[in-house]
Amino acid sequence: MKLTFFILFIIVLLVRFILRQLNIRHLRQHGHKVPPGFESAIDAETLAKTSDYTLAKDKVAAVESAVGTMLFGLFLFTPLLPWYDRFIQSFGFHFILQGLVFFLLLGLVQGIVDIPFSLYRSFVVEEKFGFNTMTFRLWLTDLLKGVVLSLILGGILLGGVFALIHFSPQWWWFWAWGFVAIVTLFLMYLSPYVIEPLFFKFEPVQKEGLEEGVRQMAGKAGLTVSKIQQVDASRRSRHGNAYFTGIDKVKRIVLFDTLLEKLSNSEALAVLAHEIGHWKKGHIWKRLVKTELLSLLFFWVAWYCLNQGWLPSLLGLAELSFFSQLIVFGFVASLVFFPLTPLSSWFSRRDEWQADAFACDLHGEPRDLATALVNMSRDNLANLHPHPLYARFYYSHPPLAERVARLFDRG
Repeated sequence: MKLTFFILFIIVLLVRFILRQLNIRHLRQHGHKVPPGFESAIDAETLAKTSDYTLAKDKVAAVESAVGTMLFGLFLFTPLLPWYDRFIQSFGFHFILQGLVFFLLLGLVQGIVDIPFSLYRSFVVEEKFGFNTMTFRLWLTDLLKGVVLSLILGGILLGGVFALIHFSPQWWWFWAWGFVAIVTLFLMYLSPYVIEPLFFKFEPVQKEGLEEGVRQMAGKAGLTVSKIQQVDASRRSRHGNAYFTGIDKVKRIVLFDTLLEKLSNSEALAVLAHEIGHWKKGHIWKRLVKTELLSLLFFWVAWYCLNQGWLPSLLGLAELSFFSQLIVFGFVASLVFFPLTPLSSWFSRRDEWQADAFACDLHGEPRDLATALVNMSRDNLANLHPHPLYARFYYSHPPLAERVARLFDRG
């Protein structure tokens, strides 16, 4: 059985590798072509820079993935997992503390492995292509804040789940699911006021006439927005973006200051009309409901498999602690869900198409959204030539050339 799962592990790696190679080869073959609708903003020099940027990012991602995969494979398929299991158990901690220490140390190792890649991305790749504006001090501050936040939130979540497992062995799957769901909703309320301001400075939109236009457009859509703010994203990067945050009465629209610098008011309104479309089409709550239903199923299947006692045998082992069995279950689940990745991506792209259509109707000028996407792709050096198979498998958004072509057709 161990050999079977190792082979499946290798097959997944090969599929990922083949898809990545297809994507890179497609870019090298077609990266010099300007897609229809991009002629006014994209020239040969920009296309060449876009290809270089995409290839540079892919090399870092490939090495990072290879290192992470190799370490995980060694941990799972060598005697390292049972050794680590015995090591944690040797301290004689209570069940809850044992679980926290077990995953805390693994998280620490993962964080240490991630550090050099984060540094290289920010201060080599992003710096080379003119995107990075972050100082090392700010990077380090963000890292420390992230570690503290992860320890607090992770400790609350894991500690609560492990306590429920300890005190309700037969029903923990239901109580743990409910606990995680409640914490998740609470964080969605809390994030705009407590978590996000730890990393960014928010202030009212400074661009003249934009806030009034946003409120009028939101009102036309029947949406009440508590705040319309801009964020100092330029302290870290020159990439531009916009997003909704919060739920219910704490909804607010946030625009990157870098985006406001590069788009006209009408283009910015078109981008925000797209985000409003996600709310009006119910994408946010529908995704939340689907996620919670899948989570409930996941918790129940985990409880069932852990109760059967055969998870250690999948790796040729006689026994493992509850927490090591969670690692094994997570690995098996990743193999099961990997073939479903294209389906998940398709649902996400469908929502994006719907939000684009809604934005065209609400804003009234499809060309504004098209030109905004063209300008954002130019300024962000976005890949305009993904391989179709790669895009269908991984892309949560439709390829930019397809979106822009459809928007110009509507306009």
